[in-house]
Amino acid sequence: MEPIKIVLRFVNGMVVKGSTRDFSANKDCFHLIPADSSSNGAIEVLLKDLKAVFMVRDFIGTPEYNERKKYVEGEKPSGKKIEVTFTDGEVIVGSTLGYDRNRQGFFIFPADPKSNNIRAFVISSAVKSIRQL
Repeated sequence: MEPIKIVLRFVNGMVVKGSTRDFSANKDCFHLIPADSSSNGAIEVLLKDLKAVFMVRDFIGTPEYNERKKYVEGEKPSGKKIEVTFTDGEVIVGSTLGYDRNRQGFFIFPADPKSNNIRAFVISSAVKSIRQL
């Protein structure tokens, strides 16, 4: 499997960038190779410690870009359009194909196609509320 560029957002507020080859929504942990590491050593990451795993186009992004938090009239994404509010107050808007509150998490695809995030795996325990749009 090719490495996937990811940005990890932990429930404690910490952010770590790196790549993984073994992330799975069905497992409790995976391995991260930190982007700022000079070694090839991977660290184990437990999903229960995370808020979300963001699969990204690159690690820099465009800081001055204001990602849109709504759908444009007529856009028809696959799945259900939702607004996710995390326990820390952050809000993301996108679509999901398989939200189930009984699972440890779910994937969301951003409403803004120009987002640096390709998709995110949201950890259910870090979610305050979900609203269908």
